[in-house]
Amino acid sequence: MAGHSKFKNIMHRKGAQDKKRSAQFSKLSREITVAAKMGMPDPDMNPRLRAAVNAAKAQSMPKDNIQRAIDKASKGEGDNYEEVRYEGYGPGGVALIVEALTDNRNRTATNVRTAFAKNGGNLGASGAVSHGFERLGLIEYPAKAGDEEKVLEAAIEAGADDVESGEDGHEIWTSIDSLHPVARELEKTLGEAEAVKLAWRPSLRTEVAEDDAGTLFRLIDVLDDDDDVQAVWGNYEVSDAVMEKLG
Repeated sequence: MAGHSKFKNIMHRKGAQDKKRSAQFSKLSREITVAAKMGMPDPDMNPRLRAAVNAAKAQSMPKDNIQRAIDKASKGEGDNYEEVRYEGYGPGGVALIVEALTDNRNRTATNVRTAFAKNGGNLGASGAVSHGFERLGLIEYPAKAGDEEKVLEAAIEAGADDVESGEDGHEIWTSIDSLHPVARELEKTLGEAEAVKLAWRPSLRTEVAEDDAGTLFRLIDVLDDDDDVQAVWGNYEVSDAVMEKLG
């Protein structure tokens, strides 16, 4: 177990993402409905639904919206979505994994392929890059939850595997099976998490030069803007100096 700082390369896009709240609510609603359909419509009995509801709360999604999304599943309403994963390479040889929930595979595949092609990337076959990542549980807390030592101690006590702390917050990593038990234990000492989810953690990171970084973030932005895309994971690392130049 080791706590260490890691600059969140994605933070420069936070302002733009805040403006897309309605689109974000739509994606969160979709995940809630899918999670509720796949298991019990009770978050306490359905770990995936609990994670989806927690993610929605972290984004200040109204309770009525959350309940409406759950009710859709209970009543058998809404479209039937399937989970799809795409893998490819972005500028500078960065490996990217794109997770989507779609009711039209052809539409989503075309949009993702086009995003890669127009922004310096190449979409690969299934399994092209995922071998370089681990599928793990991720629990996120804001910096105000506590200092690095407090969070590290809480994570060890809760049975987590690793912690990464930085000025923007804390990332607590677990095995897939331990995700929800650890999250419940952490809630007792740190309060409710910002996010509890399954994630792709890269085994090795790729340093991205200034010339490629701007194009890479454009690609990620285009993917994030797609209604079907739920998450984009990558193995990129961008230095603070380059991030400052990009603004």
